[in-house]
Amino acid sequence: MKTVHVQTEKAYDVLIGSGLMEQAGECLSRVAAPCRAAIITDDTVDALFGEKVQLSLQNAGFSVCRMHFEQGEKNKNLQTYAQIMTFLAEREITRSDIIVALGGGVVGDTAGFAAATYLRGIRFIQMPTTLLAMVDSSVGGKTAIDLDCGKNLCGAFWQPSLVVCDTDALHTLPEKIYKDGLAESFKHGVLRDEKLFELLENTDARMNINEIVARNVQIKAEYVAQDEHDTGLRQQLNLGHTLGHALEKLSNYAITHGQAVAIGMVYAARIAQKLQLCDAAVPERIAAALRSAGLPTQAAFSAQEIARVALGDKKRRGNTLRMVLPEEIGRCRMQDVPVDALQEVIALGVEA
Repeated sequence: MKTVHVQTEKAYDVLIGSGLMEQAGECLSRVAAPCRAAIITDDTVDALFGEKVQLSLQNAGFSVCRMHFEQGEKNKNLQTYAQIMTFLAEREITRSDIIVALGGGVVGDTAGFAAATYLRGIRFIQMPTTLLAMVDSSVGGKTAIDLDCGKNLCGAFWQPSLVVCDTDALHTLPEKIYKDGLAESFKHGVLRDEKLFELLENTDARMNINEIVARNVQIKAEYVAQDEHDTGLRQQLNLGHTLGHALEKLSNYAITHGQAVAIGMVYAARIAQKLQLCDAAVPERIAAALRSAGLPTQAAFSAQEIARVALGDKKRRGNTLRMVLPEEIGRCRMQDVPVDALQEVIALGVEA
Protein backbone atom coordinates (compact mmCIF):
# COMPACT_ATOMS: atom_id res chain seq x y z
CA MET A 1 0.00 0.00 0.00
CA LYS A 2 1.19 3.51 -0.84
CA THR A 3 0.41 6.53 1.34
CA VAL A 4 0.45 10.16 0.20
CA HIS A 5 0.08 12.88 2.81
CA VAL A 6 -1.95 15.97 1.91
CA GLN A 7 -0.86 18.98 3.95
CA THR A 8 -3.83 21.32 4.29
CA GLU A 9 -5.25 23.18 7.27
CA LYS A 10 -6.82 19.83 8.15
CA ALA A 11 -4.18 17.36 6.95
CA TYR A 12 -5.04 13.83 5.85
CA ASP A 13 -3.66 10.77 4.11
CA VAL A 14 -4.49 9.14 0.79
CA LEU A 15 -4.16 5.34 0.91
CA ILE A 16 -3.57 3.59 -2.42
CA GLY A 17 -3.51 -0.16 -2.95
CA SER A 18 -5.28 -3.44 -3.65
CA GLY A 19 -8.00 -4.89 -1.42
CA LEU A 20 -8.65 -1.76 0.64
CA MET A 21 -12.45 -2.06 0.48
CA GLU A 22 -12.26 -5.25 2.51
CA GLN A 23 -10.18 -3.21 4.98
CA ALA A 24 -12.54 -0.20 4.97
CA GLY A 25 -13.34 -0.55 8.66
CA GLU A 26 -9.68 -0.74 9.60
CA CYS A 27 -8.92 2.27 7.40
CA LEU A 28 -11.76 4.35 8.85
CA SER A 29 -10.61 3.45 12.37
CA ARG A 30 -7.44 5.43 11.67
CA VAL A 31 -9.41 8.68 11.77
CA ALA A 32 -12.61 7.93 13.71
CA ALA A 33 -13.64 5.93 16.75
CA PRO A 34 -16.69 3.70 16.19
CA CYS A 35 -19.67 5.94 15.44
CA ARG A 36 -22.49 6.11 12.91
CA ALA A 37 -21.26 5.95 9.32
CA ALA A 38 -23.56 6.96 6.45
CA ILE A 39 -22.47 5.45 3.14
CA ILE A 40 -23.53 7.60 0.18
CA THR A 41 -23.13 5.98 -3.23
CA ASP A 42 -24.82 5.52 -6.60
CA ASP A 43 -26.88 2.56 -7.77
CA THR A 44 -24.12 0.99 -9.88
CA VAL A 45 -21.42 1.22 -7.23
CA ASP A 46 -23.84 0.13 -4.52
CA ALA A 47 -24.53 -3.11 -6.38
CA LEU A 48 -20.79 -3.76 -6.77
CA PHE A 49 -19.32 -2.68 -3.46
CA GLY A 50 -21.99 -1.40 -1.06
CA GLU A 51 -22.46 -4.53 1.00
CA LYS A 52 -18.72 -5.28 1.11
CA VAL A 53 -17.87 -1.84 2.51
CA GLN A 54 -20.82 -1.86 4.92
CA LEU A 55 -19.82 -5.27 6.32
CA SER A 56 -16.22 -4.17 6.80
CA LEU A 57 -17.32 -1.03 8.66
CA GLN A 58 -19.74 -3.00 10.83
CA ASN A 59 -17.05 -5.54 11.70
CA ALA A 60 -14.90 -2.63 12.91
CA GLY A 61 -17.68 -1.45 15.23
CA PHE A 62 -19.34 1.25 13.13
CA SER A 63 -23.14 1.53 12.95
CA VAL A 64 -23.88 1.83 9.25
CA CYS A 65 -26.71 3.21 7.14
CA ARG A 66 -26.54 3.37 3.35
CA MET A 67 -28.28 5.18 0.52
CA HIS A 68 -27.77 5.39 -3.22
CA PHE A 69 -28.96 7.61 -6.04
CA GLU A 70 -29.07 7.09 -9.78
CA GLN A 71 -25.68 7.11 -11.48
CA GLY A 72 -24.60 9.95 -13.72
CA GLU A 73 -23.58 13.60 -13.92
CA LYS A 74 -27.20 14.58 -14.56
CA ASN A 75 -27.94 13.57 -10.96
CA LYS A 76 -25.25 15.78 -9.42
CA ASN A 77 -27.94 18.34 -8.67
CA LEU A 78 -30.03 20.09 -6.05
CA GLN A 79 -32.61 17.31 -5.98
CA THR A 80 -30.05 14.61 -5.15
CA TYR A 81 -28.41 16.90 -2.61
CA ALA A 82 -31.77 17.42 -0.91
CA GLN A 83 -32.39 13.66 -0.85
CA ILE A 84 -29.04 13.08 0.86
CA MET A 85 -29.66 15.80 3.43
CA THR A 86 -33.08 14.37 4.24
CA PHE A 87 -31.60 10.88 4.55
CA LEU A 88 -28.98 12.11 7.01
CA ALA A 89 -31.53 14.00 9.08
CA GLU A 90 -34.02 11.12 9.18
CA ARG A 91 -31.24 8.75 10.34
CA GLU A 92 -30.30 11.31 13.00
CA ILE A 93 -26.69 11.58 11.88
CA THR A 94 -24.88 13.95 14.24
CA ARG A 95 -21.70 16.03 14.18
CA SER A 96 -19.80 13.18 15.84
CA ASP A 97 -20.69 10.81 12.97
CA ILE A 98 -19.14 10.44 9.52
CA ILE A 99 -20.11 10.20 5.84
CA VAL A 100 -18.45 7.71 3.51
CA ALA A 101 -18.53 8.84 -0.14
CA LEU A 102 -18.26 5.58 -2.07
CA GLY A 103 -18.10 6.04 -5.83
CA GLY A 104 -16.78 8.19 -8.64
CA GLY A 105 -16.48 11.94 -8.89
CA VAL A 106 -20.23 12.60 -8.97
CA VAL A 107 -20.70 10.74 -5.68
CA GLY A 108 -17.62 12.31 -4.09
CA ASP A 109 -18.58 15.84 -5.10
CA THR A 110 -22.22 15.48 -4.05
CA ALA A 111 -21.70 13.58 -0.81
CA GLY A 112 -18.79 15.86 0.04
CA PHE A 113 -20.97 18.93 -0.41
CA ALA A 114 -23.60 17.32 1.80
CA ALA A 115 -20.90 16.71 4.43
CA ALA A 116 -19.74 20.33 4.17
CA THR A 117 -23.23 21.71 4.78
CA TYR A 118 -25.13 19.18 6.90
CA LEU A 119 -25.16 20.54 10.48
CA ARG A 120 -22.70 23.17 9.16
CA GLY A 121 -20.16 20.46 8.44
CA ILE A 122 -19.41 16.89 9.50
CA ARG A 123 -16.49 14.57 8.78
CA PHE A 124 -16.35 12.49 5.63
CA ILE A 125 -14.02 10.11 3.87
CA GLN A 126 -13.61 9.60 0.16
CA MET A 127 -13.59 6.05 -1.23
CA PRO A 128 -13.17 6.71 -4.96
CA THR A 129 -13.98 3.84 -7.33
CA THR A 130 -13.01 5.41 -10.68
CA LEU A 131 -9.57 6.37 -11.93
CA LEU A 132 -10.77 9.93 -12.47
CA ALA A 133 -11.85 10.27 -8.85
CA MET A 134 -8.68 8.61 -7.52
CA VAL A 135 -6.25 10.86 -9.41
CA ASP A 136 -8.21 14.09 -9.13
CA SER A 137 -11.58 14.83 -7.59
CA SER A 138 -11.25 12.89 -4.31
CA VAL A 139 -8.21 14.94 -3.27
CA GLY A 140 -8.21 18.64 -2.47
CA GLY A 141 -11.52 19.33 -0.78
CA LYS A 142 -13.51 20.73 -3.70
CA THR A 143 -17.13 19.65 -3.28
CA ALA A 144 -20.03 20.81 -5.43
CA ILE A 145 -23.21 20.14 -7.32
CA ASP A 146 -24.27 21.44 -10.73
CA LEU A 147 -26.95 23.99 -11.51
CA ASP A 148 -28.90 24.16 -14.76
CA CYS A 149 -26.71 27.03 -15.89
CA GLY A 150 -23.34 25.38 -15.23
CA LYS A 151 -21.13 22.80 -13.52
CA ASN A 152 -20.03 23.02 -9.89
CA LEU A 153 -21.64 26.40 -9.28
CA CYS A 154 -22.97 25.41 -5.85
CA GLY A 155 -20.19 24.10 -3.64
CA ALA A 156 -17.75 24.43 -0.75
CA PHE A 157 -14.17 23.66 0.18
CA TRP A 158 -14.36 20.78 2.65
CA GLN A 159 -11.38 18.49 3.07
CA PRO A 160 -11.96 14.79 3.73
CA SER A 161 -10.54 13.11 6.81
CA LEU A 162 -9.11 10.27 4.70
CA VAL A 163 -9.06 9.07 1.10
CA VAL A 164 -9.03 5.31 0.41
CA CYS A 165 -8.21 4.27 -3.18
CA ASP A 166 -8.76 0.56 -3.74
CA THR A 167 -7.28 0.10 -7.20
CA ASP A 168 -9.04 -3.28 -7.54
CA ALA A 169 -12.21 -1.25 -8.21
CA LEU A 170 -10.72 -0.16 -11.53
CA HIS A 171 -11.15 -3.70 -12.89
CA THR A 172 -14.92 -3.15 -12.92
CA LEU A 173 -14.85 0.09 -14.92
CA PRO A 174 -16.20 0.33 -18.46
CA GLU A 175 -13.35 1.33 -20.76
CA LYS A 176 -14.91 4.73 -21.45
CA ILE A 177 -15.00 5.61 -17.74
CA TYR A 178 -11.48 4.32 -17.17
CA LYS A 179 -10.20 6.57 -19.95
CA ASP A 180 -11.75 9.60 -18.26
CA GLY A 181 -9.16 9.11 -15.53
CA LEU A 182 -6.36 8.79 -18.06
CA ALA A 183 -7.25 12.26 -19.35
CA GLU A 184 -6.73 13.82 -15.91
CA SER A 185 -3.50 11.85 -15.52
CA PHE A 186 -2.18 13.23 -18.81
CA LYS A 187 -3.21 16.67 -17.56
CA HIS A 188 -0.98 16.36 -14.50
CA GLY A 189 1.88 15.29 -16.75
CA VAL A 190 1.42 18.32 -19.01
CA LEU A 191 1.27 20.58 -15.97
CA ARG A 192 4.23 19.42 -13.93
CA ASP A 193 5.74 16.03 -14.77
CA GLU A 194 7.04 15.09 -18.21
CA LYS A 195 8.16 11.68 -16.85
CA LEU A 196 4.55 10.89 -15.88
CA PHE A 197 3.43 12.00 -19.34
CA GLU A 198 6.04 9.72 -20.94
CA LEU A 199 4.96 6.79 -18.76
CA LEU A 200 1.35 7.25 -19.87
CA GLU A 201 2.43 7.88 -23.45
CA ASN A 202 4.54 4.74 -23.77
CA THR A 203 3.08 2.09 -21.44
CA ASP A 204 -0.23 0.56 -20.42
CA ALA A 205 -1.21 2.45 -17.28
CA ARG A 206 -2.87 -0.66 -15.85
CA MET A 207 0.56 -2.28 -15.49
CA ASN A 208 1.75 0.51 -13.16
CA ILE A 209 -1.56 1.63 -11.72
CA ASN A 210 -0.58 2.07 -8.06
CA GLU A 211 2.48 4.08 -9.06
CA ILE A 212 0.50 6.21 -11.50
CA VAL A 213 -2.30 6.93 -9.02
CA ALA A 214 0.22 7.82 -6.32
CA ARG A 215 2.17 10.18 -8.60
CA ASN A 216 -1.02 11.93 -9.68
CA VAL A 217 -2.11 12.33 -6.06
CA GLN A 218 1.33 13.71 -5.14
CA ILE A 219 1.07 16.34 -7.87
CA LYS A 220 -2.46 17.29 -6.84
CA ALA A 221 -1.38 17.40 -3.17
CA GLU A 222 1.49 19.79 -4.00
CA TYR A 223 -0.91 22.24 -5.60
CA VAL A 224 -3.44 21.93 -2.78
CA ALA A 225 -0.81 22.43 -0.06
CA GLN A 226 0.32 25.68 -1.70
CA ASP A 227 -3.14 27.03 -2.51
CA GLU A 228 -5.86 25.24 -0.57
CA HIS A 229 -8.69 27.58 -1.56
CA ASP A 230 -7.87 27.92 -5.24
CA THR A 231 -6.98 31.59 -5.36
CA GLY A 232 -3.73 31.35 -7.31
CA LEU A 233 -1.38 28.53 -8.31
CA ARG A 234 -3.96 25.76 -7.87
CA GLN A 235 -5.93 27.23 -10.74
CA GLN A 236 -3.35 25.63 -13.04
CA LEU A 237 -5.23 22.37 -12.36
CA ASN A 238 -7.97 23.83 -14.57
CA LEU A 239 -5.90 22.99 -17.67
CA GLY A 240 -8.43 21.74 -20.21
CA HIS A 241 -11.36 22.46 -17.90
CA THR A 242 -12.51 25.94 -18.88
CA LEU A 243 -13.37 24.87 -22.41
CA GLY A 244 -14.00 21.28 -21.31
CA HIS A 245 -16.83 22.24 -18.97
CA ALA A 246 -18.44 24.17 -21.81
CA LEU A 247 -18.20 21.12 -24.07
CA GLU A 248 -19.82 18.90 -21.43
CA LYS A 249 -22.75 21.27 -21.07
CA LEU A 250 -23.15 21.82 -24.82
CA SER A 251 -23.32 18.06 -25.35
CA ASN A 252 -25.80 17.64 -22.49
CA TYR A 253 -23.04 15.56 -20.88
CA ALA A 254 -22.84 13.07 -23.75
CA ILE A 255 -19.20 14.16 -23.81
CA THR A 256 -17.84 12.83 -20.52
CA HIS A 257 -15.68 14.91 -18.19
CA GLY A 258 -12.46 13.16 -19.15
CA GLN A 259 -13.23 13.39 -22.86
CA ALA A 260 -13.97 17.09 -22.47
CA VAL A 261 -10.73 17.70 -20.56
CA ALA A 262 -8.78 15.87 -23.29
CA ILE A 263 -10.31 18.05 -26.01
CA GLY A 264 -9.87 21.15 -23.84
CA MET A 265 -6.17 20.39 -23.38
CA VAL A 266 -5.63 20.09 -27.11
CA TYR A 267 -7.48 23.35 -27.71
CA ALA A 268 -5.42 25.05 -24.98
CA ALA A 269 -2.17 23.79 -26.52
CA ARG A 270 -3.19 25.01 -29.98
CA ILE A 271 -4.06 28.40 -28.53
CA ALA A 272 -0.66 28.52 -26.80
CA GLN A 273 1.11 27.66 -30.04
CA LYS A 274 -0.73 30.32 -32.03
CA LEU A 275 0.03 32.87 -29.31
CA GLN A 276 3.69 31.82 -29.65
CA LEU A 277 3.86 30.48 -26.09
CA CYS A 278 4.98 27.02 -27.24
CA ASP A 279 6.18 25.37 -30.42
CA ALA A 280 4.05 23.20 -32.69
CA ALA A 281 5.45 19.98 -31.24
CA VAL A 282 3.55 20.53 -27.95
CA PRO A 283 -0.06 20.37 -29.24
CA GLU A 284 0.95 17.65 -31.72
CA ARG A 285 2.45 15.48 -28.97
CA ILE A 286 -0.47 16.01 -26.60
CA ALA A 287 -3.02 15.18 -29.29
CA ALA A 288 -1.11 12.09 -30.44
CA ALA A 289 -0.80 10.73 -26.88
CA LEU A 290 -4.48 11.29 -26.15
CA ARG A 291 -5.57 9.66 -29.40
CA SER A 292 -3.33 6.70 -28.66
CA ALA A 293 -5.06 6.34 -25.31
CA GLY A 294 -8.45 6.30 -27.05
CA LEU A 295 -9.46 9.83 -26.08
CA PRO A 296 -11.01 12.43 -28.41
CA THR A 297 -9.14 15.57 -29.43
CA GLN A 298 -11.89 17.51 -31.25
CA ALA A 299 -15.57 18.33 -30.78
CA ALA A 300 -18.20 19.49 -33.24
CA PHE A 301 -19.07 22.74 -31.44
CA SER A 302 -18.06 26.14 -32.80
CA ALA A 303 -15.93 28.72 -31.03
CA GLN A 304 -19.02 30.90 -30.75
CA GLU A 305 -20.99 28.17 -28.99
CA ILE A 306 -18.13 27.32 -26.64
CA ALA A 307 -17.50 30.99 -25.79
CA ARG A 308 -21.17 31.58 -24.96
CA VAL A 309 -21.19 28.77 -22.39
CA ALA A 310 -17.69 29.44 -21.07
CA LEU A 311 -18.73 32.96 -20.08
CA GLY A 312 -20.82 31.37 -17.31
CA ASP A 313 -17.83 29.46 -15.93
CA LYS A 314 -17.07 30.02 -12.25
CA LYS A 315 -13.46 30.87 -13.14
CA ARG A 316 -14.58 34.11 -14.77
CA ARG A 317 -13.37 37.22 -12.96
CA GLY A 318 -15.35 40.27 -14.04
CA ASN A 319 -14.39 40.98 -17.64
CA THR A 320 -11.72 38.28 -17.92
CA LEU A 321 -11.62 34.49 -18.02
CA ARG A 322 -8.47 32.73 -16.84
CA MET A 323 -7.12 30.00 -19.10
CA VAL A 324 -4.21 27.60 -18.51
CA LEU A 325 -1.88 27.27 -21.50
CA PRO A 326 1.04 24.83 -21.95
CA GLU A 327 4.51 26.21 -22.61
CA GLU A 328 6.02 22.72 -22.82
CA ILE A 329 5.22 19.26 -21.47
CA GLY A 330 5.68 19.74 -17.72
CA ARG A 331 5.19 23.51 -17.57
CA CYS A 332 2.13 25.73 -18.04
CA ARG A 333 1.13 29.31 -17.47
CA MET A 334 -2.11 31.08 -16.60
CA GLN A 335 -3.42 33.67 -19.04
CA ASP A 336 -6.30 36.08 -18.45
CA VAL A 337 -8.38 36.48 -21.60
CA PRO A 338 -10.66 39.53 -21.96
CA VAL A 339 -14.29 38.52 -22.38
CA ASP A 340 -14.63 40.48 -25.59
CA ALA A 341 -11.71 38.52 -27.11
CA LEU A 342 -12.77 35.10 -25.83
CA GLN A 343 -14.43 33.81 -28.98
CA GLU A 344 -11.46 34.85 -31.10
CA VAL A 345 -9.03 33.12 -28.72
CA ILE A 346 -11.12 29.93 -28.54
CA ALA A 347 -11.20 29.86 -32.34
CA LEU A 348 -7.40 29.51 -32.30
CA GLY A 349 -7.85 26.19 -30.52
CA VAL A 350 -10.90 24.89 -32.35
CA GLU A 351 -9.38 25.45 -35.76
CA ALA A 352 -6.55 22.94 -36.20
